[in-house]
Amino acid sequence: MHSIELLPDAGTERAVRRVWRAVADAGLPSLADHGHPTNRPHLTLATADTLPAATRTVLAQALTALPLPLHLGGLLRFSGRFEVLAWAVRPDEALLALHEEVWRIVRETPEAGPPHPLLAPGRWVPHITLGRGRGAVWPGPDSRWLPPSASASASASASGTASGWWAAARRYDSKSRTTARIGPDRA
Repeated sequence: MHSIELLPDAGTERAVRRVWRAVADAGLPSLADHGHPTNRPHLTLATADTLPAATRTVLAQALTALPLPLHLGGLLRFSGRFEVLAWAVRPDEALLALHEEVWRIVRETPEAGPPHPLLAPGRWVPHITLGRGRGAVWPGPDSRWLPPSASASASASASGTASGWWAAARRYDSKSRTTARIGPDRA
């Protein structure tokens, strides 16, 4: 499985990693404990079984829209096979348009396989994962796990918001556990 992911600017990445650390230091499941070198804050736009070279070229062209503004808001929780704690991404029109374009490119690639329905425009819930685990439980849906230093400018508001830039994109291959950049890199 391949995923197409947006990567935040360096300041926002540091802010998210501080939150990962704060969650882990509180004794809760956190991505700070995931030691694989490909583990980094990201926003998933689409997934595919395979991404042929021609599709990667078209995706790279679509991703020339980067950089785009990045706005993080309150906490989200998802339940399912894994419990997930995430920082909500507040999408603007440009991010929604890019997501729809990437989704369309992947959907129109026969080799890509069926698109993941939860990533479809209109159903997509943009977020950056902070922690995940089977049966994981985090305290209430507030910003208590977001330390004051958890923003791109190193001064988040009390609501746990942050702003920055989506600076680059990558493809993550879950079989080989490798990544490759797609499009411009302004990280």
